[in-house]
Amino acid sequence: MNRRHFVRQTGLLGAAAAVAPSFLEAQGGTQPSPIASLQPLPPVPSITDDERKARIEKARKLMIDNKIDAIFLEGGTSMFYFTGVRWGNSERTFGVVIPAKGELAWVTPGFEEARARELIKFSNDVRVWQEDESPYAVIAKILKDRGAGTGKIGMEERVRFFIFDGVRQLMPQATFVSATPVTAGCRMIKSPAEIALMQRANNVTLAAIGAAFKTMKEGMTQGELSANVGEATRKLGGIGDGALVIFGKYTAFPHGSIQPQKLKDGDVVLIDAGCTVDGYTSDITRTTVFGKPTRRMRDVWETEKKAQSAALAAAQIGATCESVDAAARKVITAAGFGPDYKVPGLPHRTGHGIGLDGHEWTNFVKGNTTKIQPGMCFSDEPTIAIYGEFGIRLEDCLHITDSGPKMFTPQSPAIDKPV
Repeated sequence: MNRRHFVRQTGLLGAAAAVAPSFLEAQGGTQPSPIASLQPLPPVPSITDDERKARIEKARKLMIDNKIDAIFLEGGTSMFYFTGVRWGNSERTFGVVIPAKGELAWVTPGFEEARARELIKFSNDVRVWQEDESPYAVIAKILKDRGAGTGKIGMEERVRFFIFDGVRQLMPQATFVSATPVTAGCRMIKSPAEIALMQRANNVTLAAIGAAFKTMKEGMTQGELSANVGEATRKLGGIGDGALVIFGKYTAFPHGSIQPQKLKDGDVVLIDAGCTVDGYTSDITRTTVFGKPTRRMRDVWETEKKAQSAALAAAQIGATCESVDAAARKVITAAGFGPDYKVPGLPHRTGHGIGLDGHEWTNFVKGNTTKIQPGMCFSDEPTIAIYGEFGIRLEDCLHITDSGPKMFTPQSPAIDKPV
């Protein structure tokens, strides 16, 4: 799970929205000057219809390779990836069938048909179900019409169980499997257009974090600093999903603590932030000190940067994902931490895939023998957590070019110069 989504769901970011107005009022109703001066970064072209059509054709090829006759998607990032349609999920089933052969077909609640037709491209086959009818019967009919009635049907991993189960009961002769070989098979490899959108998202986030650090002052809360990251992100042209902000000894908790915190001299400060640009995400973490860092803080920070650099160097074409995790962990273990996931040390994987989702396929983690290929994108974020003292995390995202790994953003220069 994306850390910022985690802290939002557990209430750790609730303070940001609650305190933001009073914080601005305390400053005379104006934005801090480092944020007020920000301007939107240059725009980047959106994904074209032709690129989406090419994605559908690649999906069909992967279906044939995996002997899958059709896949079903409901609202979410995979639907947006293939069709450009954004749809919020509710108890009323809405989705699309992409068959290995034949036209795409959509299923929608009857009263939503007009809105659905405004959004839908690449198909005129839009089938409705009324409130007293079964959407599962409509989906089953589409699948049978596309020749998949007794075949193999792939369900996208985010499809909710009640939809899958409803369709499955009406199609006893069909075989249901995961659609991940198709969806991940397409989405793990990013196109130049996707890389450009992710580059802009990362540029926005790094600039927002840098501006927010300049607003730090004694006594400010996590929520106040988080709100400044969010406002900076908006002004720079990104859509923020909240910033995780942690102070002092609580920086050792990778997802933060429920304890309220106010900034004081000598505190380690960690900001983990991201945004979206046309749906594509960024994920960056910077760690610094408010005041003068101790020798211990400097030494651990430098070890962390060496671990991040080791992971970057290891992320070569043809290398396994687990070898990247091993490279970062070796540096941290050699410094006397760990081993493995033991704390003090690195308690989680070194990185995750990223794209339309903040966390997607595949991960830099032990046991993952997936080979690295051009077009893949990952976070690179080893952490050194020392409970009772502090934690240091440096995170940048990288993409694999034809000549090897490249960071979207420059690595953090120093503990006292985080951006």
